[in-house]
Amino acid sequence: MALSTTPVSTTANPERSGTRWLMWGVAAFLFLIAFVHRVAPGVLAKDLMQAFNATGTMVGLLSATYFYSYAGFMLPGGLLIDAFGARRVLTWGSAVMGLGTLAMAAADTSTVLFAGRFIIGAGATVTFIGAMKLGAAWFPPERFGTISALTATVGVLGSLVATAPLAALSAWVGWRGALWVIAVLTLIGAAACVVLVRDTPDAGRGAPPSAAPRLSEVTAGTLAVLRNPHTWPPFLSFFFLYATMGNLMLWGVPFLRDAYGLGMTHAALYASATPLALLASGPLTGWVSDHLLRRRKLPFVALAVAQLVLWTVFAATAGTLSLPAVAALLFAMGLVGSAFVLTWPIGREVNPPPLAGSAVAVVNLGGFIAAAVTQGPIGAVLDARWAGAMAGGARVYPAGAYRAAFFVCAAFMLAAVLTGLAVKETRCRNIYEELRGKLPREA
Repeated sequence: MALSTTPVSTTANPERSGTRWLMWGVAAFLFLIAFVHRVAPGVLAKDLMQAFNATGTMVGLLSATYFYSYAGFMLPGGLLIDAFGARRVLTWGSAVMGLGTLAMAAADTSTVLFAGRFIIGAGATVTFIGAMKLGAAWFPPERFGTISALTATVGVLGSLVATAPLAALSAWVGWRGALWVIAVLTLIGAAACVVLVRDTPDAGRGAPPSAAPRLSEVTAGTLAVLRNPHTWPPFLSFFFLYATMGNLMLWGVPFLRDAYGLGMTHAALYASATPLALLASGPLTGWVSDHLLRRRKLPFVALAVAQLVLWTVFAATAGTLSLPAVAALLFAMGLVGSAFVLTWPIGREVNPPPLAGSAVAVVNLGGFIAAAVTQGPIGAVLDARWAGAMAGGARVYPAGAYRAAFFVCAAFMLAAVLTGLAVKETRCRNIYEELRGKLPREA
């Protein structure tokens, strides 16, 4: 998929400046909702267990269904945006996401629940790409890095909304009512796309549209990125990083509920320590890498090693630390959990510049595949160590079950460190031409 467009003028224009933020802001709002859905099953786990007599494995698979769908439709979604424009595809994607949310809210069987979750993932897949596409179209090229960081930060904010605020909303109107509220907000966002969003500053002014890449061009570019062996270290690094973070987002709230006897709202409040820290550490990591260190591999490996140490402590002490100590540990995990933001520029900088969009998409895919294939098995680890305790129709897992599950996550972090060591240091510039002599000869 292509993220580059004809550069907009950098000439000061207050009216256009406000408009460009509105264009990006509508898409960013929809991306925030998509991120809420990623994390929501962790907060709603107890309610889902009660309503559907669900096991930990089922909750894990339900959460993973979103990521299967998201990963499966990511590349087609980028192609659709390139072919038909961000406005049209974002409108339809967010409408689909809203309808999927309504299906989950009204579900009376697990089949409908899973179907709704799958539909949500399919619609959500275009939100990140759409926000990036509109950022590239409406902002000067030299500000695209800032827009990328802001878009990622909006996603972290969405994960924060899906902790204590979602738990409070669910306690107030019930889990089905909370999903109804999210559905209505999503459909309002879809309507805003129709009314407010335009694909480019010149849309509707008679300017000819830019030519969309052909399917053969997108396919050839993606295959070239996949054939590049230097693509795989950042892909695998993001895979293992998101395997740990995704499972923390899913099982962090149930852990605090079961191990410390907290209500859902209080458990979600403690769990929000990690995304709160990520709100600051994500943009800071990118800035330090770009401007202070001028390195990618060094900060990535350093952060991954620190995260490995913290995950090991978190797993070894699960259920034994005081709540303030747990909150401090979760906050520290967020502070050093921002290594993932470096995987996208690394993937871009070891591939040809014209394939930047495809390179970012391929690396990004690693994280969603990780969430899809690991959340169900982590739920199975919990089920295997369940002692039969129930509370309000939901399973209560002992601290030892969470300890085993979190040690698996620590193993994922070790794998992230090892794959990070295989990453090529780019020094924040594209080094594809330097690597060509070491790459397999192109056909």
